[in-house]
Parts: sequence; structure tokens; C-alpha cells
Amino acid sequence: MTNFPVDLIRKDFPILNQTVYGRPLVYFDNAASTQKPVQVIRAISGYYETDNCNIHRGVHYLSQRATEVYEDTRKQIRQFINAASSQEIIFTRGTTESINLVASSYGKQYVNPGDEVIVSVMEHHSNFVPWQLMCQERGAKLRIIPIVESGELDMNAFRGMVNERTKIIAITHVSNVLGTINPVKEIIQHAHTFGIPVLVDGAQSISHLGADVKDLDCDFYCFSGHKMYAPMGIGVLYGKEKYLDAMPPYQSGGEMIKEVHLSGTTFNDLPFKFEAGTPNVEGVYGLRVAISYIQELGMENIAVYEKELLDYATEKLTAMGDIRIIGTAKEKTSLISFLIGSIHPYDAGVIIDKMGIAVRTGHHCAMPLLEWYKIPATVRASFAFYNTTEEIDLMVEAILKVKQMFG
Repeated sequence: MTNFPVDLIRKDFPILNQTVYGRPLVYFDNAASTQKPVQVIRAISGYYETDNCNIHRGVHYLSQRATEVYEDTRKQIRQFINAASSQEIIFTRGTTESINLVASSYGKQYVNPGDEVIVSVMEHHSNFVPWQLMCQERGAKLRIIPIVESGELDMNAFRGMVNERTKIIAITHVSNVLGTINPVKEIIQHAHTFGIPVLVDGAQSISHLGADVKDLDCDFYCFSGHKMYAPMGIGVLYGKEKYLDAMPPYQSGGEMIKEVHLSGTTFNDLPFKFEAGTPNVEGVYGLRVAISYIQELGMENIAVYEKELLDYATEKLTAMGDIRIIGTAKEKTSLISFLIGSIHPYDAGVIIDKMGIAVRTGHHCAMPLLEWYKIPATVRASFAFYNTTEEIDLMVEAILKVKQMFG
């Protein structure tokens, strides 16, 4: 293994230092939500201890200080994902709200009856249902990119779908079930030859691969704080200014308003036009520190170490026999979905949990994908940079226990 300071890192995550059912906690549910380092926890409590107030319009000291942190974080995110302007960074509650915002607002502006929207069969429900609903409302058609058995997109099928009726393409960067890293840059390049914008769901990729929106040349990019060591309830929508300018507001009230008169309302400039209501200031404080934490470790270092964890787990599970791994793409990141013989994933998950290991079982909010594989559910183990090979060995022991109990 690389000389990655995992023992030192684990000391920053107090939740990992506990036992469940008399066993040390092994947390392999990072694709659902990552744990938070003490630095992030302190940032949240520090906000409430010293800065707690609403932002932007207050003239008093606390409001101005909190506003400065809030807007500095926007600039930090612009640098983190290499956006052209801080005006292109919209704070949301998370990836789900970001996608709903684009589907609703972009749909009203650009999508008409007979138009088409393209997504893939491997999308999380949050990047499937908003487009499905928008297409139903607008009289448009939702087209679905199929996959091949390995869990990779059928790129030939995709190229055949794109035409002059296509109004937007929405694609996940990394599948939350398969771990597949999709060729989003290639998808974007092909879409742009037709003048079609692309939204990238970065919820599963931001903490493993990072993002360079200029290099990708994506038109929208979404991610959530809680999947990158930050609090729940905070997320980001990046959008190219030319689209955000043209799109109507998604919600109304609060900072998104410039002036209100009996005769009508005018809306604020970007990015505030899409930030209605009281913002999640504590979440932004936490997100700021989480990004700094990731940057200090180095995204390349994180990617190398997590790839080693993935390779180690894949080798161990494959060697067990009677384990079916769902998703064997050549380009893959830090999770494994699997089945243990004919044992139902829920039954397996309950026993694995009693061994102190947190994995996730179910359809993982990707029912169309599991329908494609003709399976009801999987067990999913997803890794973060605070996990270890020793923890993977404990999971293997738990799986052996499952197999023994079910004969």
C-alpha cells in the first residue's frame, strides 16, 4: 500500500472510534454519506458559538462576518472545481435540489413538446425522476442510454440517440451502484457538436476524483456536502453563466429578490437569483473546512489510496467464490456492489451489521438499473480514505459467517 497516513487521519473522525454490538465499528456506507472530521464539527459549533446570524442584508458586525465567510466559501468552491466565476456557484440543499432546479428552470425555458432529454439507465433516482417529471409536464420524451453487462455505458447507442430534438443530457459521473466512472468528457464533447448542454451528477465523484468543470466543459455540475465530509443539507450547483442568466428563478423569496412593488417584482443578479430563503450558513461553514481538509490531503493521494482499497476488496471477494460483483467496469472507483450466492442482500446485511460492519443493502435509489440486471437488491460496500485493508478483512470474515449461517 502507498504511504498514506490513514492512522493519523482516523484520529480526526471521532465516530469511527466506537464499538457496535461489542465490535469495532467498520463504516462502509460512504456512498450514502461520509463521516465528518473534528475540524468540520468544530466549524459548525464555532459558527453557532460566535457568528450565528443571518447573512447579506445585516449591517451589524456578526452579519458582515458571517457574510464574508459565506461568500469566501463560494470563491473557494469556484477554485476547487475550476469554474470561471463565483457567480456560477449556486448554494443548494444538495445534489437532488440542484438537479430539480435545473430540470424545472431549464425545462421551462428550453424544452417544448416533441423535444427529447437523455439520461442513462444507471442514474440515481435524483437524476432520473426530475427529468421524467419535467418531460411529462413539457410533453417531451425521456430517452435512456443502455449499458453493457460490465456496467459501462453503451456509447454507440448513446451516439445514435443524440439529434436535433435533444435539449439536454444528464449523466452521472460515477454510478452509486456500480462504481463505474463514466466517460463524461467524451459525452460532453459529442453533445456540444450538436450545441446540446450536459449536466453532470457529481455526487459520487467529487470526493474521489474531484472536478475540473473547465476541463470537462460541462454546462452544469452538481454535488452534495454530506458525501464529501461536510454537513448534510448543503450542496452546490455549478452552471455556465449563459444558461443561468437565461433560466427563470426556481423559488422566490429572500435574497433572490431585488425589488418588490405592487406592480411586479425584479430578481437579483447571479448567483443570488437561485438562492431563495434563509440559507444554510452552518452548512457552508462546514463545507468550507471539508474542502480545505480534502485539499490538504491531496485529491491525487486520495484517489491512489482508495484505488488500492478497491483493488484489495475486489481481489478478496473474488477469491471467496460464490460472490457475484455487480459492476466490473475497467474505470471504476471506490465501491463494490455484490451478491452472496442466492442469499437475499437484506438477510446478509443484517448479519454483517451484527459483526459491526455498516454496509448498505437495497436498490440504492437506482431501481431502473437493478431491473436491467434482473435483481431486486445488492449489498454495497463503499470506501473512503479513512478505511483500511484490515477493515476489508473483517468484512470478508462477516461474509464467511453469512455463508455458514445459510449453509
